[in-house]
Amino acid sequence: MTKTTPDLSDSLVHLGRGPKTAGRPVNLPITQGSTMLFDTLAEFEAAREARYQPETLYYGRYGNPASFELERAVAALEGAAGCITVSAGLTAVTLALMGAAKAGDHILVADNVYAPTRSFCDTVLARYGVEISYFDPMQDAAPHFRPNTSAVMFEAPGSGTFEVPDISAIAATAKDNGAVSIIDGTWATPVFCQPLKLGADVVVHSGSKYIGGHADSMIGFIVCNAATYGQMRKSALAFGDKAGAQDVFLSLRGLRTLEMRMKAAEAAGLEIARFLQDQPQISQILHPAFPDCPGHRNWKREFSGAAGLFSVVTKPCPDEKLHAFVDALDLFGIGVSWGGFESLVLPVAPLRTANPWTDEGRVIRFNIGFENTDSLKADLARALPLLD
Repeated sequence: MTKTTPDLSDSLVHLGRGPKTAGRPVNLPITQGSTMLFDTLAEFEAAREARYQPETLYYGRYGNPASFELERAVAALEGAAGCITVSAGLTAVTLALMGAAKAGDHILVADNVYAPTRSFCDTVLARYGVEISYFDPMQDAAPHFRPNTSAVMFEAPGSGTFEVPDISAIAATAKDNGAVSIIDGTWATPVFCQPLKLGADVVVHSGSKYIGGHADSMIGFIVCNAATYGQMRKSALAFGDKAGAQDVFLSLRGLRTLEMRMKAAEAAGLEIARFLQDQPQISQILHPAFPDCPGHRNWKREFSGAAGLFSVVTKPCPDEKLHAFVDALDLFGIGVSWGGFESLVLPVAPLRTANPWTDEGRVIRFNIGFENTDSLKADLARALPLLD
């Protein structure tokens, strides 16, 4: 399924590396600083006036040459008007929602979003007078819009259960209703999907996942079209959040190998998913590339590949057997996050309000890393009988 894109390969290597001066380093150095100095008060006042504009050097919290290079690179990869770097993926989600909503507004949220996204909506946004309602992203969203709907938040694929909605259809419906469409595109990265080209207004990413790629950085991105960029940037910067200098450095470095790592993750993920499909303890594979995964046709039409993150549904089993299986795995770490070089396993309890999750089997999410796939299969084969 993966397509070769020479322009993408070239861009990942060359974007965000600074001006071409003689004797320059291959990688931009870590840019650490808070106070920035000006030669005249007039220069300082001009920078202060333009502090919300992209690439304005004013104070470290508003960005520096390295963070501006990273923002330019990510925006180019997404075909965006601009990008804002923030401290984490969840920060990208929350600041994008805050930038799109005000007290008295209504926001539509897909029923299968990342649990912390749902928590933020139900607690913080609700406390500030924003009304939240959840919808099934695999159904027509149009009936759920109201005159005061300001934004729709969704993921592709859905968190934990990997349904793939029709991105272009949801984005078009939002536009028809005067709402901003915000999509979490972390799973696919710009390598396998560019939602802005499908009509979305804003794409948020947890760069801590595949873009950083080594389980050692914490960063998020808010990537915007021309209609939303100015407001989103001003709103995000007004909250005082920023990405750390080392995380910017690690993200720029991670971009260089992103396409190769995504292709390797796709191949390994598909191999392990097909292996699990044949195991008697597994009742369903929740992987967008599998024809029986909800939204498979949407994935095939709007994506060019698949990540190495997917879930399975086991046959019904008690807690002690689930714990025994997970604990018996040697090569799969137990932990949140994903997208690094290491394989991970984590049980998932889908929380649904618009369309309740009724399958009695256990949902287990796997991040397939870069270990030998035969070793991963042997590890799984040894532990799976504990689910019986």
